[in-house]
Amino acid sequence: MEDERVGSGGFCSAPYFPHKAFWVSLSASLLLVIITLSVTSQLGLKPPHTQSVQTLRVTVPEQTGVLLNQSATVDHHNNLVTFSVTAPANQTSTVVFDIKQRLICYKPVEQASCFLRQMEAADYEHVSSLLQMPSEMSHIELSSNLTHRQTEFLRVLAASQVDTSSLEEPLQSLCRNRTVHWTRRAEGPGKQRLVYFCIDICFPSNICVSVCFYYLPE
Repeated sequence: MEDERVGSGGFCSAPYFPHKAFWVSLSASLLLVIITLSVTSQLGLKPPHTQSVQTLRVTVPEQTGVLLNQSATVDHHNNLVTFSVTAPANQTSTVVFDIKQRLICYKPVEQASCFLRQMEAADYEHVSSLLQMPSEMSHIELSSNLTHRQTEFLRVLAASQVDTSSLEEPLQSLCRNRTVHWTRRAEGPGKQRLVYFCIDICFPSNICVSVCFYYLPE
């Protein structure tokens, strides 16, 4: 660095400026960061925790040759699991497991009512198999030979009608313009009573539950 003379024989150092290469390197680094953010945004890449809703298609081949087809939407943020169960007649019933409110709500396609039940320990075990599925998975096909099948009977309490407006979302919207009744698990309707309808629900844990409803006078 050359010195610059001042006055009669005095010296002072010339002003110091960062090297040009430093600024070039800094500019290149900033440009690389901007390009990376732009590409990430265009590809739709988001942190894993923002992808809170996952939809899974669950199929089970029946022994009769009929393919049981349903989808499950898992909302991790709101602790909801919603099943859309399509019957062989191409009609879809909806079943919501509201873990936060500890309720199961059944909305059969051919009925003018919704039916509620308190969640039990077995219900939490069933839906936990969905909550733990890898986020990239979208289809599960269960083996007919390995699937355990069970039947659950629910007695409809006709006198225990629920005011739909008292329900919290999403159950209130699900059951709008329908009557809502509580149900109670029972051993079975007995030979003198008829089962009115059933909804089959299958879980990734190789368990299929046929939920059957019947009425008894209060």
